[in-house]
Amino acid sequence: MKKLLAPLLAAALGLTLLSGTQTAGARPAPDPRWHAAWGAAPQLPATGFTANWSQEGFSRQTLRQVVRVTEDGDRVRIRLSNAYGTSPLAVTGATVARTTTGAAVEPGSVRHLTFGGKRSVSVPAHGELRSDPARLDLGRLESVTVTLYLAGTTGPATFHSQAWADSYRAEGDHRADTTGHAFTARSRSWYYLNGVEVSGGTPPRKGGVVLFGDSITDGFGSTPNADRRYSDALAERIDRPVVNAGIGGNLVLNDSAWYGERSTARFRRDALDQPGVTTVALLQGVNDIGFAEAALKPDPQPTYKPSPVVTSAELISAYRRLIDAAHARGVRVVGSTLLPFKGTSHWGPTAERTSAEVNHWIRTSGEFDAVVDFQRLLADPKDPKALNPAYADADRLHPNDAGYRVMAAAVAPLV
Repeated sequence: MKKLLAPLLAAALGLTLLSGTQTAGARPAPDPRWHAAWGAAPQLPATGFTANWSQEGFSRQTLRQVVRVTEDGDRVRIRLSNAYGTSPLAVTGATVARTTTGAAVEPGSVRHLTFGGKRSVSVPAHGELRSDPARLDLGRLESVTVTLYLAGTTGPATFHSQAWADSYRAEGDHRADTTGHAFTARSRSWYYLNGVEVSGGTPPRKGGVVLFGDSITDGFGSTPNADRRYSDALAERIDRPVVNAGIGGNLVLNDSAWYGERSTARFRRDALDQPGVTTVALLQGVNDIGFAEAALKPDPQPTYKPSPVVTSAELISAYRRLIDAAHARGVRVVGSTLLPFKGTSHWGPTAERTSAEVNHWIRTSGEFDAVVDFQRLLADPKDPKALNPAYADADRLHPNDAGYRVMAAAVAPLV
């Protein structure tokens, strides 16, 4: 799998377009006036956990996506990713607007975006680009609607599998519609859109925070269309931008056809390259440990691959690489112990031993700039190896809304 994704990775990280007016090549110095206000880590088109439109792509259709920004501003720009496209992505037109309900937007707020001064743009295969800035006043924690009209046939789409929010599709060109009547199809994934950035608002005092990890960071088990992910709960507690860089099923050490590139490969793109980031909170490793156990269970989940037995030493070595990469950029890293997961598909004798060793290192090594102990904080009082039922989703592996609020409250003082 690593060999299959290596050319895509090299292209995605080294040959990107970073604005509508720049060409592929070296990454320019970050502009301190801009801050990442929302993000979603891109993934290879795949079936994933639920049905989506990534493999079929789009043709003569309008795609409308609603996201909540975590910073205010009077100018906005979007970032589009074609990281896993094998041909250029033709975007006929794009708009941004303030959200009202569902696919409807506030009349008078629709802004047509340009890319290098033009409304249409081609995103190179394996590349990304930013739009030009558009004037639009946005409040912190306000929802913004991004609409793309794709007049051509895109082929399989770079996407983010688990949005926990509805995206909408209409036949034909409806990019400037203020009602949602034409948007009759829904999906709970995001497509092509992997960032919203703002400028001109209140300067954040300490910079932005990126939450980096797997499905727990991504928000699995949270209430759909309610903004109750771990990242949402944190953004409501701190007056700073928060970006969610979680991918459900993601692994630290191995690429997955369903759950994205390994974290050691995507860390720079999805975390460190976010404008304005000064802190990354890292929570990951339970899939590396647990997929091997899940493979031994009756009727194993077919997407839990690759599933080699992973040692604590291998995970610790990878954590150190992430810490070093962040520190080289002057970014702090908050380490998080793995949550309790006894009684889940990921649990077994090897997983129990390895997770205990990993959590001990996270707590005691002193290599993180700060540590939050989720394992103890969310443990069942009757069995500390299991997740507290008050904080647990039905699968006992992921938190529920209450659990995510507890996590955010613990992280807030450390970031």
